[in-house]
Amino acid sequence: MAHNERLRRIIRPQPAQAAAEAERTRRGARVFTEFRHENATGSWSSKRRVVAKAEHLEGKENPRFIVTSLAAENWPARELYEQLYCARGGMENRIKEQFQLFADRVSSETMHANQLRVYLSAMSYILVSGLRRLGLKANELAEAQPSTIWTKLFKIGATVRVSVRRVWVSMASSYPRQKVFQQTWMNLRC
Repeated sequence: MAHNERLRRIIRPQPAQAAAEAERTRRGARVFTEFRHENATGSWSSKRRVVAKAEHLEGKENPRFIVTSLAAENWPARELYEQLYCARGGMENRIKEQFQLFADRVSSETMHANQLRVYLSAMSYILVSGLRRLGLKANELAEAQPSTIWTKLFKIGATVRVSVRRVWVSMASSYPRQKVFQQTWMNLRC
């Protein structure tokens, strides 16, 4: 739910508590509250439960409001926000990451071609996620998005020579991420 002055007045004490906690700990702080709210346009049939997060990060307020029909007994304010709402946002981020690979262009003439493109995108996303988890651990790309990994680690110029016993991949000596590439290769070999 978009925040406005009316909602900010309702939770006035909580941002002050979050700011005091942030100042005391020198880290970001969150304070949660909830209230029953009736929207100004009157489009709701009754008052609804609103969970509010008053967050203070780096000297700035960051309020968030969630309208829910979930019962407070089953979902207290903090758990509702951090476990359910943030998990939904995380899932949306995974979908966006997949679209960064190949699934964004599903403009083929047939549905089967578009479906194949989405399948291939899903498979490449799974491979890149596995690479991030196993091969990129403890290096600068460990938390990178798939499109960043694709651009910085895969999309590089190289000469490939195939002999009977080996495949030689020769990269330019000016490739800036040689150590990351080598470390990734070693992580995958062990």
